Amino acid sequence: MHPDNSPTLRIALIRQTYRTDGGAERFVSRALNALAQRGAEITLFARKWESQPGIRFETCNPVYLGRLSRDRGFARAVCKQLTSQSFDFVQSHERLTCCDIYRAGDGVHQAWLERRNGGTLRWQDRLAPYHRYVMQTEQAMFESQHLRAVICNSNMVRNEILERFAIAPEKLHVIYNGVDTERFHPGHRGEREKRLRALGIPSDVPIFLFVGSGFARKGLQAAMEALALVTGSPHLIVLGKDKHAERYVALAEKLGLVGRVHWAGTVNDPAPWYGLAYALILPTTYDPFPNVVLEALASGLAVITTSGCGGAEMIDAEKNGFVRDDTEGLRDALTQLCDPVTAQRMGDQARRTAEPCTLDAMSEKLLTLYAALAAT
Repeated sequence: MHPDNSPTLRIALIRQTYRTDGGAERFVSRALNALAQRGAEITLFARKWESQPGIRFETCNPVYLGRLSRDRGFARAVCKQLTSQSFDFVQSHERLTCCDIYRAGDGVHQAWLERRNGGTLRWQDRLAPYHRYVMQTEQAMFESQHLRAVICNSNMVRNEILERFAIAPEKLHVIYNGVDTERFHPGHRGEREKRLRALGIPSDVPIFLFVGSGFARKGLQAAMEALALVTGSPHLIVLGKDKHAERYVALAEKLGLVGRVHWAGTVNDPAPWYGLAYALILPTTYDPFPNVVLEALASGLAVITTSGCGGAEMIDAEKNGFVRDDTEGLRDALTQLCDPVTAQRMGDQARRTAEPCTLDAMSEKLLTLYAALAAT
């Protein structure tokens, strides 16, 4: 049942694939579980997905060659499948024009292209077939009369949509991600020395954590360059993967960080890793709202990030983290957090920041939105 005790909502959710290391996929997985537990009937349309109790799954996996064919083919196929079924709402986490609700978890494509190129949209990107398709699809979707609501995971994304598209502001709803505060918690620090010893990492030096696949966008180079300028030889643990990982291994050698950067790869359960670090560093170029920010805060870690990260909206400057956009600023933040007393104080405040952001709170906001839309 949803908040006004009216009949159970039947919701179709759309997401192409699930990867255990994907932040967007983890959000969908958590949202599915939370909504199902509240009595909503969920049907998930995807190419492939992990099995989840209480969730009906429909495969939509047309053949494709390349990412343009992949995205366009999936959008066409799932919209066709939806015509033969009935739902109260169709909520998409992919860019397509047949949804009632769109969750803008990937942000705005043009904004990403601009940020990665210093604030301007290059003509090469404007003309590239894939980028052109995504930007045209976003415009058609956001400006469609069929679209009833957009769930934005940060005010940054909401503002980017308003700046670029002819859409009524009342259609845009900011609902922050939720985090499992019982799974991500400061108690993991109790295993710190044992786990570090097993990993061959010294426990008597400051340790920072970087979490994210796609190292270029997530800002690993900036993190490493700033780390190299900090006195006291702090270490960095990197969770995630990248097809050009060898470039970053070479960069570590160039910066004199060999033995101080530790490559953990993709892990199924990141929660214990937060217990090893003084703070999270994520100097991302563009990220609408990465789940790792809330995971770190809930784990009692201060967060160092940039203004290109929607998660920066959770940061109270120098109380639970830092928002820094250049190497010197990142170095200063790292230096301050090398002090264990400062790291502990800011980490305690970080936990308090995350405590209201539960999965139940997120699902309550989603269900409230659905109820309001159903009433109109």
